[in-house]
This record gives sequence, C-alpha cells and structure tokens, in this order.
Amino acid sequence: MILTCPTAQHLLADAQAPASQLDFAVVGLNHQTAPVEIRERAAVRVGHEEAILAHLSRHAHEVMVLATCNRTEVYLAGLTSDPARMFEDAWGANLADHLYIHRGLHAVQHLYRVASGLDSLVIGETQIQGQVKRAWQQATQYQRTGTLLNKIAQGALATGKRVRFETGMSDKVLSVSSAAVELATTALGGLSGRTALIIGAGETAELTMTHLRAAGIQDVIVVNRTVERARQLADKLGGTACAQEYLQEVLPRADVLIASSAAPHYVLDGVGVHDALAGRARRMVLIDISMPRNLDPDIADVPGAYLYNLDDLTGIVTRNLKSRHAAIPHAEAIIRESSAELLRWYLTREAQQAQASQTRKRALASA
Repeated sequence: MILTCPTAQHLLADAQAPASQLDFAVVGLNHQTAPVEIRERAAVRVGHEEAILAHLSRHAHEVMVLATCNRTEVYLAGLTSDPARMFEDAWGANLADHLYIHRGLHAVQHLYRVASGLDSLVIGETQIQGQVKRAWQQATQYQRTGTLLNKIAQGALATGKRVRFETGMSDKVLSVSSAAVELATTALGGLSGRTALIIGAGETAELTMTHLRAAGIQDVIVVNRTVERARQLADKLGGTACAQEYLQEVLPRADVLIASSAAPHYVLDGVGVHDALAGRARRMVLIDISMPRNLDPDIADVPGAYLYNLDDLTGIVTRNLKSRHAAIPHAEAIIRESSAELLRWYLTREAQQAQASQTRKRALASA
C-alpha cells in the first residue's frame, strides 16, 4: 500500500485544520499579555520544576514548561483537559485574562517563533535559544516528553539557529541585560567611574556584567546567596564577590544596582535603600530584571532612588530594534517552512500507524 497525505502547502492554507491535525498545544502568558506583577505569579521557583511538571502531567501525556523573565508557557502533547484551567490550577492564581492558547500547527509555530527570538521583548535575542533547550532537557530528564514533543522541540531549536544564521538578525547583540545597562547609562549620564552592584550570579548576571564592563564600569560587586558562585563570576570577569547577607554593607558604594537572581522573594526593600543613601549626595539607579522581582516596589518612594523593572525597558528595546524588523519576513518564512516539514512528518507517522493498526486487525480477523 502506498501512503499518501496532503501537501504541506495545502495544510498551511487550511486555517481551521491544525487543532485536529496535530495533537499539540501551548498555554501561557508573556510580556505582551501580562505586566510584571502578573507574570511573577506564574514564575517557576528554583527547585520546584519537577513538582510543576508532575502536576501538569496529570493533564497531558507530554509536558514542557518554558519559564523566563518575560514568559511562562506550558507545551503539551496529548492534552486531556482545559488548558486555561490547568494553568491556573498549577499556579493557583486567577490568570485567565492574561493567557493565550494555541493549538495544533499554530502552537508549533509559536514555539518556533519563541526559539527564534521573534516573540521576545528584545527581538532576535539569543538567550532564549538556550532557555528553550534547557526547558526541553529538563522535561526529558523527568521523563515528561515523548516522540511528538521531542520532535517539535528539536525542530524549534534547529529553526532558531537557522533564523539567526540566515537573517543576520542577531549580529548586533541586544538583550534584556544590554537594555538594562543602556537604561542605567542614560539615567546616570554615563557609567565611567561608577560602581555597579549585581545581585545574582547566573547566566543573565554574567551577561549584565559583560555589558557593564563594555559601558565603562570598572568597579563591580557581585552579590549572591551562594558566595562561591559570586566569586566564580567575579574572578571570571573581574570584580568583588560578596555574600548576600552582607548586601546592606556594600550597598552604599553602588551607583547602579541590577538584580537578576532566582530568589523567590524581595532581597532588598525601601528601608534598606534609604539607609544606604543616608549621608550621600549622589543618586542610585536600581533595575530589576529578575522574575519574580527581587526589589520591593516601595524603593521607588525613597528620595534619590530610581527604580525600574522589566516593563520599563520596552522603550529602549523599541528604539534599538529598527534594524532587525527588516529581517522579520525572512524569519517568518523560515518558520512556516520548518513547521510545514514538522506537520508533514506528523501526518506521515499517523498514516503509518493507522496502516499498521489495520494490518494487525486483518491478521487477527483471519487467524
């Protein structure tokens, strides 16, 4: 018997079909649908990843959670319940007004756009590629993925690499970290000769420190709950390490503070900043790019303190992205082509499984 299936072009043209053709969905929220105070309600706390995946797996055969500073998304294959209720149940919050749900081919294309950086606050940023890879590896580690989700995740990573290579969209480095440093530069009228304090010692903190160095900062203090992690980053890029319990002691030295740790609570509040600013004339710029936030919003009420969060970076990002918008049509074409290949693979696999099932039935009937 010869297997046949519709062409990819025909499938892509059929806007009503994807949900029934491809047993795949995504539900989530991001910087476009929810402000930072809503996004942090759906943040995934460090150490809770396995529990979240286990909970979500009661509602689907395959599950992957992608959680970054600007999004929390759940990708599902073999969904067995309402995705919005599932999401709210997992995070225990009233989030329905901020959620988006995509099914079938639309869900595949969404993940491909995410991995390519087209759905990021900073269009074309490269950090998301690694975040998608880690989300998939983590879901695989906890045995929450199968053939379909593995194939789609691999396709997303390959598509993201192809978009960046073929469009040149990421030739100029832009990221949340670079936008935060640019904001600090503007707010202080330059960073040369200033002292910076970074809360956190992960990938985002390292990227932030790199941009601070490029902007002229010589004196950098790295504060982290685990002082050894802080020391590793400080030794790598040149700086001073400090344990988090001594934050209040070093804070008066800082002209700019950028927070990007994974702490599940505020690590600094208005009282602490007020005490740090006492007796000094110069102001302090504090930028919170963590999710959930590390800096208490009451810091904004302290005289001499200028507090910003992820949502305040939008204007800077918009100005810096004009050169990348020209590459978007090419990137979208690559995503359409890649998702069509995925759908063709899926339908061929379904046809093969159906044929195998029919063969077994005929064999049983003739036995």
